[in-house]
Amino acid sequence: MTRQSLPGEFAQRVETGVERARDALLALQHADGYWLFELEADATIPAEYVLLRHYLGEAPDAALEAKIAVYLRRIQGNHGGWPLFHDGAFDMSASVKAYFALKMIGDPVDAPHMVRAREAILARGGAAGSNVFTRILLGLYGVVDWRAVPMMPVEIMLLPTWFPFHLSKISYWARTVIVPLLVLQAKRPRARNPKGVTIDELFIGSPREVGPPSRAAHQSRLWFTFFAGVDALLRATDKWFPKRLRQRAIDAAVRFVDERLNGEDGLGAIFPAMANAVMMYDVLGYAENHPRRAIARRSLDKLLVVHEQEAYCQPCLSPIWDTALSAQALLETGDARAIEQAERGLSWLAPLQILETRGDWISRRPHVRPGGWAFQFANPHYPDVDDTAVVAMAMDRVARLRGDDRFREAIDRGCEWVIGMQSGNGGWGAFEPENTHLYLNNIPFSDHGALLDPPTADVSARCLSMLAQLPLSPEREVAAARARQYLLDEQEADGSWYGRWGMNYIYGTWSALCGLRAAGLAPGSAPLQRGAQWLLAIQNDDGGWGEDGESYKLDYHGYERAPSTASQTAWALLGLMAAGYVDDPAVASGIAYLLETQGGDGLWEEALFTATGFPRVFYLRYHGYRKFFPLWALARYRNLAVRNLCPVPGGM
Repeated sequence: MTRQSLPGEFAQRVETGVERARDALLALQHADGYWLFELEADATIPAEYVLLRHYLGEAPDAALEAKIAVYLRRIQGNHGGWPLFHDGAFDMSASVKAYFALKMIGDPVDAPHMVRAREAILARGGAAGSNVFTRILLGLYGVVDWRAVPMMPVEIMLLPTWFPFHLSKISYWARTVIVPLLVLQAKRPRARNPKGVTIDELFIGSPREVGPPSRAAHQSRLWFTFFAGVDALLRATDKWFPKRLRQRAIDAAVRFVDERLNGEDGLGAIFPAMANAVMMYDVLGYAENHPRRAIARRSLDKLLVVHEQEAYCQPCLSPIWDTALSAQALLETGDARAIEQAERGLSWLAPLQILETRGDWISRRPHVRPGGWAFQFANPHYPDVDDTAVVAMAMDRVARLRGDDRFREAIDRGCEWVIGMQSGNGGWGAFEPENTHLYLNNIPFSDHGALLDPPTADVSARCLSMLAQLPLSPEREVAAARARQYLLDEQEADGSWYGRWGMNYIYGTWSALCGLRAAGLAPGSAPLQRGAQWLLAIQNDDGGWGEDGESYKLDYHGYERAPSTASQTAWALLGLMAAGYVDDPAVASGIAYLLETQGGDGLWEEALFTATGFPRVFYLRYHGYRKFFPLWALARYRNLAVRNLCPVPGGM
């Protein structure tokens, strides 16, 4: 099917599909101009929310907990436990937390779903196989002894920057989670647990006999053995740490949290850090109505999603990401009303640019001016380059459409900050440069392997797309050249690129193909051809594309077939069109898949998870992805194949 022979009926279906999806997305815009969609993780976040309430001994909210219980029961896997993503494999920690929360809510242990869960947990070795964060929760409840938890002395707060372990050497999310947790580990409080609920039945043998965690699959035997020795030494000497020094360290931790408390948006604007902050204030004796403790507690309730029959807690909120990507999709349509509403969204974004706060990133870039956007409503210490790049590109598209410079100062300042955040190898991490102290993933605490924020292909490609789209300057050209080479070096042997923040190689390959094409690589160039051929080779028989969380496994040997999803199909289509494959029958087949699966409301259903919090540990379902990415792909195809509008007017 070529542009010249595109049947009129199919062309009209594409036009209609674009119009219906556009109108549906416009109808979801908030009155203030932004878009915000639900952000769903696995069972751990709602389970931890329930357990936090009982840890604090709060007044019962039976109606809310009943709805959370409905949600937890619904997402239980066929294997009896709980997975990390929809239809995924059994995960021990998610299963232990979900079981504990359901028992705390009041589900009887002899209920069929509880029996299935318990049998699944015990059949896999019992709750002793839980990860470090789950062990800490169980330690706070007195289920396991603290010797089951790696030592993290609060005196870490006082270490010099040159020390092998320093807070500046780990990622923002790890830093905000760990700091209040250090106080909890120093104080070792016990949950109030008014109902006296325990889960000893999930252990083979006594839970009090559980020892330190074993080496995780990603950890080096040599490094882990060394750090395990350090852990044993710290454990043996803990009681002799000077009390005055310990208090200084606790005071430093409190100052860190106080400075970054972030109002009702919460510490780091992510659930684990926010929950730990509340417990830190609690163990230090702050009353419930103390301003800092009270606002920290309120921040958690803002993450709740409460429907008529069920409820859950989100890991964070995503208004800037949702708004910027919705604007990009609407701008692609070229419709006057869509452009106007996208502009409203970007005008809402403009004052959220972080221009004053010198966040934690200054530890590596002290002379760079602030200028980025965060992911959440507010998170001034932790803007990220991915959001900043997408916002800047959307603003630039509007500015060129309108023929004015209303956003030019914001765009330039954002671009300046992104360039300043570029790492030495030419790539970008999400939140900080040079966050590459890989040996730290071998400490016993890091059994999740997600302690760091190194440069990745997907984020770097977005930054390259931005640099290629914006007006040229010598500084931008140098940064773009380095980014282009980084991406070329990161291409996998099979032609794909790894996707850190989206599943997985489809996401990374879409990002890289767009960035490299925008940066000047010709459609016939070898890197674009290889990337496109990989996408063509993995297309499903139904015309769509799909990939799941198993693609992050350590022994990955190539793509494994997964069900098609609307968002991943859209990424593949956008990537293929960037590589010059507009006329390929596979692209028309992918477009047909989107049209055939479009719902009566103009949108798409997508129960499967297509995004990543931490590979192999934590996955995400952005409810907005099925709303704006398919629209974007349909509109681009319509522009190129039906209306013959070339070239693509942006870097993505």
